[in-house]
Amino acid sequence: MHQLNRRAALAALAGAALPLHAQGTWPTRPVRIVVAYPPGGVSDAVARLLAERLAGPLGQPVVVENKAGASGTIGMDAVAKAAPDGHTLGFSAISPLALNPHLGKSPFDPAKDIVAVASVMFSPVLLLATPATTAKDFRELLAAAQAKPGAVRWATSGPASLGHIMLEQLQASAKVRITHVPYKGGGQQITDALSGQFEVLSVNAGPAVMAHLKAGKLRALAVGAPARLEALPQVPTLAELGHASANLTSLFGVFAPAGTPTAAVERVNAEINKLLAQGDVRSRLLASDNVPTGGSAAEFARQIAAESESNARIVQAAGIKAE
Repeated sequence: MHQLNRRAALAALAGAALPLHAQGTWPTRPVRIVVAYPPGGVSDAVARLLAERLAGPLGQPVVVENKAGASGTIGMDAVAKAAPDGHTLGFSAISPLALNPHLGKSPFDPAKDIVAVASVMFSPVLLLATPATTAKDFRELLAAAQAKPGAVRWATSGPASLGHIMLEQLQASAKVRITHVPYKGGGQQITDALSGQFEVLSVNAGPAVMAHLKAGKLRALAVGAPARLEALPQVPTLAELGHASANLTSLFGVFAPAGTPTAAVERVNAEINKLLAQGDVRSRLLASDNVPTGGSAAEFARQIAAESESNARIVQAAGIKAE
């Protein structure tokens, strides 16, 4: 298993950029954003919004190129191997850097080959109760799990998914045993949830999920997020409930090849922070059930390194393996 050293990761993600040399003002040609997911999804839409809004301030066209597959690793590998001249960026969740390498399936070294540029948004992870459980809240769910170890079934989108990591972290934190029910993706998982094929599921927030919550077909017990969501103010975070290690979100951001000029990294970071402060951009992200983030490249790097360190421990302790 590839283990990331936190200091090495921080040095690479936050400091592996080089000064601009006397090569003309950056950018000198169109900038490419490699999106680690297929066209048509929320991540693709957000990347295209960034590309559209960055073109003006940068004075060059910004184009999107989709390179999907291997849970984001293929796209991020393309970024890692691109020329570090500031004309190639990547848009992805942080899992190709903070989780996938610990599963032994990374063709690049996140501690050496990628630099963090800007945190863009997080997608909250909801813990939902199905008609199969009478638990009214999270504490009642844990009580049921403690009373009958293994009787509570928790569905996720698959082995080594963020939901699976959340489950393992919660089991370790609460000292309970819950049965993992892995699916291949979210569609069938939601269908089976509505018919009560298991007691709980962890799933990213999204319009379809929120519609089922509003209709009362599913119930939110907790959320993985830094704070309660505006859309679900009554739902506590897992950190509030005493399980900070399980309080996980899908964090997305912009990356560049290690060695990208410092000035380019700082400029893109500044422009993205300006965009995230614009009301219409924030509204579009929130409408897709994502929460804008922002902040410095160094802070983004620290978040990635911390999550990588945590994931390394739980993957090893729980014996998690990718399919």
